[in-house]
Amino acid sequence: MKIKQFEDKGLAHYSYAILSECAGQVVLVDPGRDPQPYYTYAEENNAKIVGVIETHPHADFVSSHLEISQKTGATIYTHSMVGADYPHQAFDEGAELQIGKIKLRSLHTPGHSPDSISIVLEHDGKDKAVFTGDTLFIGDVGRPDLRESAGNITAKREELARQMYHSTREKLMKLDDSVTVYPAHGSGSLCGKALSDANSSTIGMEKRSNYALQPMSEEAFVKVLTEDQPFIPKYFGYDVTLNKQGAPAYQPSIAGVKMLSKNYKPEAGALLVDARNEKEFKKGHYQGAINIQNGGKFETWLGSIIGPEEHYYLAAESEEQLQELIRKAAKIGYELLIKGAFVLDAVAETSSSVINVGEFRENQDNYTIVDIRNTSEVKDGQVFEKALHIPLPDLRERAKEIPTDKPVVVHCAGGYRSAAGSSIVEAALPQTRVLDLSEAVNDFKNNRK
Repeated sequence: MKIKQFEDKGLAHYSYAILSECAGQVVLVDPGRDPQPYYTYAEENNAKIVGVIETHPHADFVSSHLEISQKTGATIYTHSMVGADYPHQAFDEGAELQIGKIKLRSLHTPGHSPDSISIVLEHDGKDKAVFTGDTLFIGDVGRPDLRESAGNITAKREELARQMYHSTREKLMKLDDSVTVYPAHGSGSLCGKALSDANSSTIGMEKRSNYALQPMSEEAFVKVLTEDQPFIPKYFGYDVTLNKQGAPAYQPSIAGVKMLSKNYKPEAGALLVDARNEKEFKKGHYQGAINIQNGGKFETWLGSIIGPEEHYYLAAESEEQLQELIRKAAKIGYELLIKGAFVLDAVAETSSSVINVGEFRENQDNYTIVDIRNTSEVKDGQVFEKALHIPLPDLRERAKEIPTDKPVVVHCAGGYRSAAGSSIVEAALPQTRVLDLSEAVNDFKNNRK
C-alpha cells in the first residue's frame, strides 16, 4: 500500500492517490483541476485509476473528478446529499470500497458542509489513516459559513458549527490515536482560520493540540468556530456549483480561451486584469485596468476581486506568463470567464503616480490612508491610526466611500495586494491622485513595534 500526497501551493490544497500494489489499482481523493499528475502517478506504478472520492463539493478549487471518470472509467464516490449532477455512486455513512487489501470506509462528518464525508483507510484489519477533506485540518476544523447560499443543501453557520461539534467528537475523535490525518488543505487556505503548516498529523496529536478538539461545551464551540473567520471570496459559491455539476475537461477548456494580438485594446468599459509587475503597470496601462500581479496567490485574489458573473480580459507581460495565468485561472474555473487573453508590453494610455515615501512619512495628515487588509488583520493592530479600512475584496464596490479632498494612499500588509487596491481606487476615482505604499509599508510596521 502507498499513499501519495499532491500539493497545490497556490491554493494550499492537498489531494491524494491511494495505491493498492497487489491489485494494481488507485483511488483518488479530492483531485485538483489538472488530472495529469494523477495519470502520471498511475502509469508510473502500472496501476489503473478505479475510483475518485469527493469528500464534498469544494468551494475553493475545481476538481477533475468528472474528467478523470470519463477518461478512465473510474467510479466517482460522494455523499448522496451532494445531489451530484454527474454519474456517481453514493458513499454515505458506513459505505465501503475494497481495493486489494485496502478497505475505504465512509464517515458522514457534516460541519464544513452538510454533505461532507471523511474516509477511513483500513489495512490488514486495522484503521491506518483518515482523509478528512475540509472537516478536520491540522490545527483547525473547517469553517461553517460557506453553505448558507450554495450547494444542493444549504445550512446556517450556527447549524453547521453544531454539526461539526458532533462530527469531531462522535466520529473522528473516536478513531485510534495512531490514525494518520490527511486533510484537504494546509496553511494559507481560506477554508479555515488557523491551519498549520504541517501536511499531516495523527488523531492523538490533534486531540492534544487542536484548539477545536479541546474539551468545551457545544455552545462554546459554536461561538469560537463562528467568530473571526476569514473573508469569503466571490468565487466560492460558483465553485461549489461547478463541482456539483462536474467541470469541463481541463486541457480543452484552456485551449478554448481566445488568444488576442499583442497589445490588444479592449472595448471601452471592459474589465481588464493586468497581471504584469506593478512597476511596469504603473509606467503605463489601459485606463481602468486592475493590477492583480502574477504570484503565489494570483488565483485567490482573482476570484476575490472579480465576481463569477463577470467576464474579463487577461493581460500578461509574456506568452509564457499568459499561459501560466490561464492555468491558474482554470484552477478556480475562471478560464471560462476570460473574454480574451493577450500579451501587453507597450501601452502608455495612462500611468500611475509614484509615492514619495519621505514626504508621506513627514506629512501623513495631508493624505487619506486606505487600509485594504482583511478584517482579522486589522483587529491585530492598525499600521496608521486614522486609516479608513476597506478590505480588498470589497474595494470595487466601496471605493466611492473614499474621500477625494486629499491624495489617497493605499496599503496592505506587505505590498502585493496594494498594487491591486491602488489600481481599483485609481479607476474608481480618476480625478484623485492615488498612491501605492507598496513594500514601504513594512518600514512603518517595524517602526510601530
